[in-house]
Amino acid sequence: MEHTFSAFVVREVDGSYKGTIETKRVDDLPEGDVLIRVTHSCVNYKDALSMSGNRGVTKSYPHTPGVDAAGYIEQTTDERFQTGQAVVVNGFDFGMNTSGGFQEYIRVPADWVTPLPETIRPLEAMQYGTAGLTAAQSVDELSRIVSKDAGPILVTGATGGVGTITIALLIRLGYTVHAVTGKRAEQERLLKKGVAEVLDRTTFLDETVRPLKKGTYAGVIDTVGGPFLASVIRFVQYSGVVTTCGNVGGAEMTLTVYPFILRGVRLIGIDAVQTPIAYREELWQRLASDWQVDLASEVDVKTLNDLPEIAEALLTSRHRGRTVIEI
Repeated sequence: MEHTFSAFVVREVDGSYKGTIETKRVDDLPEGDVLIRVTHSCVNYKDALSMSGNRGVTKSYPHTPGVDAAGYIEQTTDERFQTGQAVVVNGFDFGMNTSGGFQEYIRVPADWVTPLPETIRPLEAMQYGTAGLTAAQSVDELSRIVSKDAGPILVTGATGGVGTITIALLIRLGYTVHAVTGKRAEQERLLKKGVAEVLDRTTFLDETVRPLKKGTYAGVIDTVGGPFLASVIRFVQYSGVVTTCGNVGGAEMTLTVYPFILRGVRLIGIDAVQTPIAYREELWQRLASDWQVDLASEVDVKTLNDLPEIAEALLTSRHRGRTVIEI
């Protein structure tokens, strides 16, 4: 297919990394079974790391980031799909070391492609994105064990992408939600969304010296990791559940075994990268039906030109909610 299109490309120049919009050819895209015309993407913390030259995320440059993409199939050699079908791509190696969603066209293996339910269009899909898939998986794991009348659920990183969607889903399902945030200016907004109690992050950490604290929470959905995760585990009730999906607060933590052997607390890791396609489809169907939430007020719609500014906000903890990129 001889066709050119616009793409956001990050290049290394004299030891620093800069992204600009460039013209690419469809014929130069990686090999794959499915060619997709991308209409929308969204920005994640991992994208910001890739744009900053983080070699743990992206090994070589020039590179087009974007771990999320949604749009319509342009060409396919796989009979499971058809031209014009609305689909979403995220996870696996997409946008990390494989050319990602910040461009008008992508070509990927068929096993990376998830069909969208008829009631969810690409724009709506990117309002969720990987953050929504992670939130849905976290809520699914917790809700299988913890009933909505067992006690409050604590959400950490409450103003981030995963935290924002997690809170919306939990409230939609009837759970009482408490939230932790380091952004005092956001506390009133969280209360208006239906959060029952908002806790200050610094105060919360200062009060978690002992190995076990009062069992306040029936469950925790943690998006931060590190020492913060070690702190919240100490507040979980007997037979409570903690899910964890992020490491923005650090990858290491110091913790005793007491919450696990004295209270039977269960810690469940959430990975949205290698999630099987069948499970992804199940989660999308739930988001299209009984788990459907309105995220429009939580989402800013931007363009490829805005990516450097958005990445800087993410890396300096100034970003709130979700940002969709209209391609």
